[in-house]
Amino acid sequence: MGVEGTYRQANRIARTRVLGVDYHHIALPGGDDLYLTEHGLPFLENLLPANFWTDSDWFKNHSEKLRGTSTLYKITTKKFHGRSKDIVIKWNRMGQDIPGSFDLDELDIEFNSPFEEFALLMELRNTQHESGGCVFTHKPLAIYVPKGRVDLDRLGRRDYKMKDILSRHNEIQLHMFRSYAVIYEWIKGIDTVQAFEQGTLGKQEMTQLTLRYVSDIREKGFIVGDPKPHHVIVRPRERGTVARDRSGEILYAVVDFELLRRTAEREKLIRASKRKMYLKKQMHRFEDRELVPFSSSLKPVQIMGVDYVCGPVEGTGGVLWVVGKDPTLFDYFLPEKWRDTPRIRLSVFDQVYRTTTKDDIHLVWKVSRVGELPDLDPFTDAENRIIEHGYHSPFEEFALALELNNQGVPTTYPRAIYMAAKKSDMDESLRDDSRYCSHAYLLTPEGMPILRRGHDYIIFWGHWNGPDELLALRDESPYQGIDALLCYRKGLLAKHTHLRLMEIARKKLASLGIEDLNLKGNHILLSVDNSGQLVKDRNGIPDIRICNFELLKRVQP
Repeated sequence: MGVEGTYRQANRIARTRVLGVDYHHIALPGGDDLYLTEHGLPFLENLLPANFWTDSDWFKNHSEKLRGTSTLYKITTKKFHGRSKDIVIKWNRMGQDIPGSFDLDELDIEFNSPFEEFALLMELRNTQHESGGCVFTHKPLAIYVPKGRVDLDRLGRRDYKMKDILSRHNEIQLHMFRSYAVIYEWIKGIDTVQAFEQGTLGKQEMTQLTLRYVSDIREKGFIVGDPKPHHVIVRPRERGTVARDRSGEILYAVVDFELLRRTAEREKLIRASKRKMYLKKQMHRFEDRELVPFSSSLKPVQIMGVDYVCGPVEGTGGVLWVVGKDPTLFDYFLPEKWRDTPRIRLSVFDQVYRTTTKDDIHLVWKVSRVGELPDLDPFTDAENRIIEHGYHSPFEEFALALELNNQGVPTTYPRAIYMAAKKSDMDESLRDDSRYCSHAYLLTPEGMPILRRGHDYIIFWGHWNGPDELLALRDESPYQGIDALLCYRKGLLAKHTHLRLMEIARKKLASLGIEDLNLKGNHILLSVDNSGQLVKDRNGIPDIRICNFELLKRVQP
């Protein structure tokens, strides 16, 4: 393939972000895929498979099989712009059993996926900005995915392991039956076993250097499941010596990261850091974000006056809308962050849950009832009004919540809307198509309706524990939210006070021309402070905020 053809492909590069790493994705002719990192993009032509791998004659004459339990080669690519590139290609072993390592299975250590491997390595490389010292590694250049389907037994993958790995990759569609190769820059030098065999290193030096590598990695907050002398690279010098630093320590670099993991301590720090960043970003979510780049898959959209960052969830086939203008908030609501976390059900009748995500974010999520016919008596006036109105869509709920809040009626915070790939079947007699018809003109950036039959919609609200502005400054929950009905059941609220709060809520909504067609105590959220007392206004009335919007109706003046 010539340079001109290469650039034609480069014009179709799509930017994507997986596990915090930016990639330039090229869908190659014939169905192969190539994901280039920032380190690999300058060598785009060299890294096209035709220029080092699929040309069998070139591969035969310019490759060398390397030692190791996995399949890996050193290859010199074809020349472009007067330069070739020495690379290492290694076929990823995700989903496979670790050879002869029963102890690692017991420790729940598994081979990383290629995207996990690159994400952890990038993080390790960036620790030089966190603390003194640097662990030298080879640079991750690209992930290569040939088109062909390969049976699991030929790949050596376990079905149950692959399903677990796939569940962690909602940002991208990871294929169970395709091979994946990681491509690294070649590091000049030899591993410590070769240095020992050549007499450049003594056995004790080889052992000590391996232990030093393990220690240095741990100091940075990482562990390697199966450290080996083969993974440590040194650079020979004249007269049988190796390169050393000014203090006389042997200089080394590290390769092989398929079993790299964070330590438990670093996991806690990462969670705390992500939570802190999240709280600060939520405070500024509606501000213009000109300096924050959008990946090619994310788009700013406005629906019913509400700003969202919209993008596909490739791994599930769903779509995600995150409230605000900040694309960096998108990752916090991907299904992998909340789908499998422990949750507490908050309603007997509705699918409403409270959970803490993997980033330590407290959320309440609910399966929207849009498209369902309210199961009520059409011969009762109050219930028939509800049937005629129907359940709001998630987008209507969010627009109402923000409108109320902006008009001085406090509400819980709307965070995100997730359209799942599919919905459980429902008998036609139970359907209400009114919202699908009224929303038909509202489209995604790809031209699809935002509201589609056959899909569940999950709505995310912030778990109320204080104002965003306060939490962003100090991550200490000043309040806990509790609905008025539960407050009454727990004896924190007298009956007459409960009824009074219901009337206050009704009047506040009416002042804005809005009515809750099914107002209940659990539609009103109260705040309890750290001493266990209800938070009250200057008149001694408990503060209230609206937390249910599915049956709010605009009243004609």
